[in-house]
Amino acid sequence: MNTFPTACKRGEKTISLWYQYGLMIALVVLISSSLSLAQQTKRPMTFMDVMEMRNVGSPAVSSDGKWVLYTYSIPDWKAAKSYTDIYLVSTSQGLPSARQMTFTKDKNETSPRWTPNGSLFAFLSNREAPEAKATQNQIYMMRPDGGEASKISDAKEGVGTFAFSKDGKWLAFSAGKEDERQIWTIAVAGIDKDKPVQFTKHKTPITWWQFSPDSKKIYFLAPDSVDKANKQRKEKKFDVRVRNEDSPLVHLWSIDLETKKETRHTSSSDYSVSDVKISDNSKWIGFHGISSNRYYRTVTEANSYMDLYLLEASTGTIERLTNNKDIGESTLSFSPDGSMIAFSADDDFTYFRNNRVYVRQTTDRGGKWKKLGSNFDGDITVGFWSDDGKTIYFNNGWKATAQAFSVSVETGKVTQLTNQQAVIFASRDEDSKTILANFSSPTTPSNIYYISSIEKLGNKANWMQLTNSNPQVENITLGETEEISWKSSDGKIVGGVLVKPIGYEKGKRYPLVVQIHGGPAGASLLNFSGSYGNYSNVYAGSGYVCFLPNYRGSTNYGEKHKMEIAGDYFRQGYEDIMTGVDHLISTGLVDKDKMGAMGWSAGGHWSNWILTHTNRFKAISSGAGAVNWTSMYAQSDIQRNREYYYKGKPYDNFEHYWDVSPLKYIKKAKTPTLIHVVDGDPRVPRPQSEELHMALKSMGIPTEFFVYPGTTHGIPDPRNQMVKMVSEFNWMEKWIRGKQGWFEWNDLLSTLKDDKDEKKEDKKETSDN
Repeated sequence: MNTFPTACKRGEKTISLWYQYGLMIALVVLISSSLSLAQQTKRPMTFMDVMEMRNVGSPAVSSDGKWVLYTYSIPDWKAAKSYTDIYLVSTSQGLPSARQMTFTKDKNETSPRWTPNGSLFAFLSNREAPEAKATQNQIYMMRPDGGEASKISDAKEGVGTFAFSKDGKWLAFSAGKEDERQIWTIAVAGIDKDKPVQFTKHKTPITWWQFSPDSKKIYFLAPDSVDKANKQRKEKKFDVRVRNEDSPLVHLWSIDLETKKETRHTSSSDYSVSDVKISDNSKWIGFHGISSNRYYRTVTEANSYMDLYLLEASTGTIERLTNNKDIGESTLSFSPDGSMIAFSADDDFTYFRNNRVYVRQTTDRGGKWKKLGSNFDGDITVGFWSDDGKTIYFNNGWKATAQAFSVSVETGKVTQLTNQQAVIFASRDEDSKTILANFSSPTTPSNIYYISSIEKLGNKANWMQLTNSNPQVENITLGETEEISWKSSDGKIVGGVLVKPIGYEKGKRYPLVVQIHGGPAGASLLNFSGSYGNYSNVYAGSGYVCFLPNYRGSTNYGEKHKMEIAGDYFRQGYEDIMTGVDHLISTGLVDKDKMGAMGWSAGGHWSNWILTHTNRFKAISSGAGAVNWTSMYAQSDIQRNREYYYKGKPYDNFEHYWDVSPLKYIKKAKTPTLIHVVDGDPRVPRPQSEELHMALKSMGIPTEFFVYPGTTHGIPDPRNQMVKMVSEFNWMEKWIRGKQGWFEWNDLLSTLKDDKDEKKEDKKETSDN
């Protein structure tokens, strides 16, 4: 018997196996080498990376749920601007299908909207705006398969907002000067050849508008009158600012799309109308009525002086739904069939308690509200309803994360739907019923995901990723980030976020920066650290441990944790922070002789308290922090929460306000302190920082004071955001690590130079030598 062929086959098989094994080894070596090379080519995050982070937003789902339009904004550091384009992606194919739809250089395309049949989409753009009005937008239309965009509007003052009627017959938009704004319309059937025409000719400007879901009317808000003399006096430079200046009341109207007949729906002199919501069946309209008292209506806390009202469209009957002082209710929400109404507000309408949802039959006039979620130790809001109206879905912070939840309308039971070490915000497109989720984790910047049904929301493996906002992050080494907990001075377990330095070695001690969040009713989360206000990764890349404590007064850890600082503002929160620092020292992670602290707003308040109560830190950066609560009460644009935290108004309790003011203890301050504030900050006004700077300067304590241009509570422009971050980092480097020098303007100016400038300088240096 000839066995050669069999032996030959066995040999071939053996050779084949060895060949495959050799290939496998080679492949492993290649992959290992590639991974090693990738690790070697990765670099730490810089502040320039922070300023160049890109953003996705404004998702618009086609009516069949198959496509999503979204905006993609890319910063241009040298221009100090961001430019936005529109992209299109398939919900079934995800990332590989994404394609750019607009390409205008140095211009912006925003607010994408589908026609109801999905054959076209419209958007706003300033691509043809005159130089003198560079931000002026017009409406353009495109096909989803590409081609040139068609210009639809040519409004002299640009377009405000626009929308399609639900039946797909009309496109409407607002246009005109602010005090003359009206609504214009164009039939979608003739949109390629016709021009928009002015639809409303209301006697006063229209401030808000919306198509009714049945496409029969446009509802709008308009003031009762226009104070022309007040406008003219400002134009003629009689431009004194009058505090709590009165203004005309705003009321609700509608105009019939067929007859163009206007109807006035509200006229009370007791309130001004805002936050209108129309039921899907167009039978009911909910709205907020803000007190007509000028001292309530013209303040930041106006929502504390508004109540909910319900209008029956067919009869014009108005029912007042709430009558609460100091409590701001959410916008009214209708179940899909309009049979039920819901809103969220503080539990039992008691200031600062956790939010609860209140529901009632829509037609049960004067009926009792049913409270949902009594046993849930967190905030409940109205996100969106299930189709059968039996469930309400919402998003809520949960310790150092944010998750999606549901609450049963029947039983009031709350169910957690997601459980990721991340920040999740789920929403639903009401027309297509599509679920979208915005997801961010310590390793992934914020991106948009598609979920085919609410049942699949709980398992991220079922999600389809639609965007990749910042692919460059794959080349950046990030600090290891985790949620931690420790025991505070009163035995309570407190939580927070820890970011370890890149290249962390167990047993080695590192310098520490405590980054204190604002609020204080807020929380530090396990989201991506790579944006202005959240840049721990830059510090991690320079060898720092970053500690972000969710001290007493923070949200996400239960109602008691949030409310416990009322009447005793700083004491326990300070203990929480310091015991957290001691915990990190005890684990061998932190060098107790190399520590700094920083924060903005409430984080600045706590930084100032730390400054005046311990000398354990080598450096402090205080941003928009208060030092004197008595003067702060009147200077700030909000007062009610101060009264909550500090036992009433200062005029009734001067001693307590002074007892919780860091300025009272300023003689104890020893730590070098960098101070930041926006010049016209309405929330924590500049005089607070002036008082701190004057005190430290007069006491001979090293201090610098940066005042940024603007009228907002945060630094509004990218250039000065960079100044704040870089100066703050170098302050820490100087006083914690003992580095020579401090902050050089040339370090920032060099970031604006292009290659030509650098070549010129190199050539000049060469010729000089």
